[in-house]
Amino acid sequence: MPLILTPRQLIHRAQFYQQLGQLIAAGIGVMKALEMTGRNPPARSFREPIRQMILELSHGATVAGAMRSLGRWMPSFDVALIEAGERSGRLDAVFRLLAGYYDDRARLLRQMISDLAYPVFVFHFAIFLFPFITFFSDGNGKAYLLKTFGVLIPIYAVIFTTIYSAQGRRGEDWRSFLERLLRPVPVLGTARQYLALSRLAASLEALLNAGVTVIEAWEMAAAACGSPALLRAVTAWKPEVVEGQTPAEAIRASNQFPELFVNLYYSGEISGQLDDSLRQLQAYYQEEGSRKLHALGRWFAQFIYLCVMGMVAYLVIGFYVGYFNQIKAITGP
Repeated sequence: MPLILTPRQLIHRAQFYQQLGQLIAAGIGVMKALEMTGRNPPARSFREPIRQMILELSHGATVAGAMRSLGRWMPSFDVALIEAGERSGRLDAVFRLLAGYYDDRARLLRQMISDLAYPVFVFHFAIFLFPFITFFSDGNGKAYLLKTFGVLIPIYAVIFTTIYSAQGRRGEDWRSFLERLLRPVPVLGTARQYLALSRLAASLEALLNAGVTVIEAWEMAAAACGSPALLRAVTAWKPEVVEGQTPAEAIRASNQFPELFVNLYYSGEISGQLDDSLRQLQAYYQEEGSRKLHALGRWFAQFIYLCVMGMVAYLVIGFYVGYFNQIKAITGP
């Protein structure tokens, strides 16, 4: 996968899963479905991964195994759901679920970019405009470049590094550090936690329906959700669950799961309607996490506006202070 994900790349992945889901639902085998998708892929970059998957399947690999062979190109969340769908005979439903998941991610990212587009433009306009006034009067191009690109390049470097570091494909130690660093951050930390819980619930529901044992399902779902803290929590209480403790009792004793998650899971386990409870949890935490990220995008846009207004006020005040000082110097005390 690319270093930085864009809405277009997420849409391409959604289309890839949508095509596979439709073809398999129509009764076409996975191998043939991949061959048909490979002749008209969502993007050119999908041709080689599809070719590799077909090759692995022809050598006897499972669908999940073929996709796992793609390495970082195929997220662990996708592999976990596809393996569950393959075991349960619900591959078409899993592909549709993944298509909807990537559609939602693309929509959220597109909305955040839309929220930030105009304030970012205003910020750049201010960065280039005010030094230009000085450049117009003294013609010092070097000073102009220093005041514009000398400010923007470090900002771009910080933004690129932050986005790159936040990608889910980094090493376990780095992702753990990033999770601990962002967890206390208002809104952002909660949004990340909610989206991880949504992925956990979706993976768990698919794996349990595939006939995976509850202990194995929890391990696989925790590994696929992208949260090292949740994975550590599940790994820590595995011995107690093996000895007879129920997962509901284990997550109740853990501090990594919100009260709502604990209560709904517990009621689903007691009533025998765990599937419904997990679907409700997946939908709720996906919606709440997306809503918080959208709100964060709006607040960040307002923050940029305030920064630009402060910069304008500073420059205007500085201009008039300099102007009055010149008048004072000319007229004398």
